Amino acid sequence: MENEIFSGQMNEQEQEKKEEHKEGLLDKIQALGQTNIPQLANDSKIHVLTIIGQIEGHIQLPPQNKTTKYEHLIPQIVAIEQNPKIEGLLIILNTVGGDVEAGLAIAEMIASLSKPTVSIVLGGGHSIGVPIAVSTDYSFIAETATMTIHPVRLTGLVIGVPQTFEYLDKMQDRVVRFVTKHSNVTEDRFKELMLSKGNLTRDIGTNVVGEDAVKYGLINEVGGIGKAIAKLNELIEHKGVSEQEGKLLQ
Repeated sequence: MENEIFSGQMNEQEQEKKEEHKEGLLDKIQALGQTNIPQLANDSKIHVLTIIGQIEGHIQLPPQNKTTKYEHLIPQIVAIEQNPKIEGLLIILNTVGGDVEAGLAIAEMIASLSKPTVSIVLGGGHSIGVPIAVSTDYSFIAETATMTIHPVRLTGLVIGVPQTFEYLDKMQDRVVRFVTKHSNVTEDRFKELMLSKGNLTRDIGTNVVGEDAVKYGLINEVGGIGKAIAKLNELIEHKGVSEQEGKLLQ
């Protein structure tokens, strides 16, 4: 009788765990759009992080907008750095840009990871998506993908005083410094692309397609997902060899 009661309790506990697991997966799908968050990525040494739609910063965008929320990405990047089972990170970008400070924060975090990172631009990596695309150890762009480079803008109430323009100029300098530091494009070339007239119909700036992004030195190589994963595996292997050699020298 006691055994039957005990087994009944065990079955109830197992059922509760299953229900909690299902609820947890649903929560992850709703919040992050994926089920394999870093803590659960046991089947692969590579974690894939997608940055799609508009990068949402301090102001919440309307519900019909497809967004990537930086408050979701930051904890994931921290978890990737801490998880010993994850050896490399693949960033997939198809973004129109968004909040400048949020985009730069994401780019800085990716650039400061100790693990090998590779990015691939599919569709578009526009505006503040450019610093994120170049923040990795190696970058790819699809042949038909584009990257729009333009000056920084402010939305909402703008006070027409010199300090406002100085603030904009300093923010733009942060973007320029980051991109030139993490890619092969020169500062003069990047500013030339940023301030070009006639390339965009109603704006100043440049729309760079696939091979042109490589030619200008923004992106390392034209390629798809196969090349990106192969390169990341190569970087992971190279890091493993370097660490072993370091241990032998000690």
